Amino acid sequence: MSYLDILKLAAPETIVVLAALAVLAVDLTVMRGTETRLRFVIGGMVAGVGCVAAAAWLVVVPTHGGVWGGMMVVNELTQLIKVGLLALTLFTVLISLEADFTAHVGEFLALILLATVGMMFLVSAENVLMVFVALELTSLSLYILTAFNKRNVRSAEAALKYFLFGGMAAAFMLFGLSLLYGLSGSTNLREIAAALASNGLDPLLVVAIVMTVIGFGFKVAAVPFHLWAPDAYEGAPTPSAAFIASGSKVASFFIFAQVMMIGFAGAEGSGAWRNYASGWVPAIAMVAALSMVLGNLVAIVQSNVKRLLAYSAIAHAGYALLGILANSEFGMASLIYYVITYGLTTLGAFGVVAAVEQGTGDAKLSDFAGLSRRAPFLSFCMFIFMLSLAGIPPLAGFFGKFYVFAAVVKDGAVHLGLLWLVILAIAMSAVSLYYYLQVLKRIYVADLPTGAEALRVPMTAQVALGMLAAGVVLLGCFPGLLVERLTALVLLVGQP
Repeated sequence: MSYLDILKLAAPETIVVLAALAVLAVDLTVMRGTETRLRFVIGGMVAGVGCVAAAAWLVVVPTHGGVWGGMMVVNELTQLIKVGLLALTLFTVLISLEADFTAHVGEFLALILLATVGMMFLVSAENVLMVFVALELTSLSLYILTAFNKRNVRSAEAALKYFLFGGMAAAFMLFGLSLLYGLSGSTNLREIAAALASNGLDPLLVVAIVMTVIGFGFKVAAVPFHLWAPDAYEGAPTPSAAFIASGSKVASFFIFAQVMMIGFAGAEGSGAWRNYASGWVPAIAMVAALSMVLGNLVAIVQSNVKRLLAYSAIAHAGYALLGILANSEFGMASLIYYVITYGLTTLGAFGVVAAVEQGTGDAKLSDFAGLSRRAPFLSFCMFIFMLSLAGIPPLAGFFGKFYVFAAVVKDGAVHLGLLWLVILAIAMSAVSLYYYLQVLKRIYVADLPTGAEALRVPMTAQVALGMLAAGVVLLGCFPGLLVERLTALVLLVGQP
């Protein structure tokens, strides 16, 4: 394959990198010295053009192929996920335009774009070396984005915790992946699976599974590797928290599924009730169960909406892991649908939080009191987002849960043993309805604070939130638009 062909495969990532450099150049030269809001608008326009151009390339110039032993594999499925990542990045930029937490506008927007590049490379990787490099590019960008509010000590504290936990998780993951290389003699996921197929469940392979689950468990904020998430979500600038909760989850869950379903094929074991067998399925099943229970129960007592959304994200990580446990084509399609719709929903919820925080100075539940009288449109959008996160039909969140639950029990004798996990997930979904309704109760039922004025919401934020809410409703009313396409693509490219 020529270098021109390789450049064509990596063209979307190249476009986003050029957009990041253009944002820096414009902000540090032409816009230097102007007011922050204007810099955000101009920088956001440049970043938005880059995202749209990259997405257009993916749609108009579809390419296929792989290079360097799976370092980069491009097919219809990875292209669709990249379009989703670019859409989430674009919406993150839109809800950032009114931000006033930093004067380093170019650097902030460039880091968002560079994190997106890392995520795009991540979903195209079928080689453990590229998986690790792409994860670190994404993680380093997100660490810095978490610490971007230098006026708030909680931002620095959150970033330090995120970085320290992330460094330990990266070490665990690297050790696990190195064991895989030692056992198989290859870094390509498919070649690893072929080499391990005849060896059975070697003790070193068990260690590799545990180490890999620890590494990815941190990335997706699953229990007991979740300790960074509440502080990071609360202390980080709200647009940064929104991006961590949406785009990074899409990429991380997809590559987690790839590594387990492809790289550890043949080492599944069983998580069936009273019929456990060693492998990665029982390990992930326990992580999923703990995430759903702890995430939902601790979210009940939170008084800060950003922290509540953090524990909600931990619970949703547990639900999403069911798609990996299904270990089937439909399971993979269900997982992708779930994380994309969850990304849209949680990004919208954080967008509303950002607007409230801008108007009141904080994101406590008490700051949302009477919001329906201060900002009716904003409140209606939050109504949709909260009910979708709770899994109320006909919104996208309901079908996201429905499909991953169905995927787990779809194959009868194989997966029916995991019915206990589905029952637990349904029970925890009922629990989650309580704290989501607490937010809506503050918005629609609580009295308006004395002297509170109408909340000014910029038009760009209203448009972005309106589009996100419309997307949640559309994908809920017509889930087949995405699920059927995903299922066909997963079958076409041979995943898992």
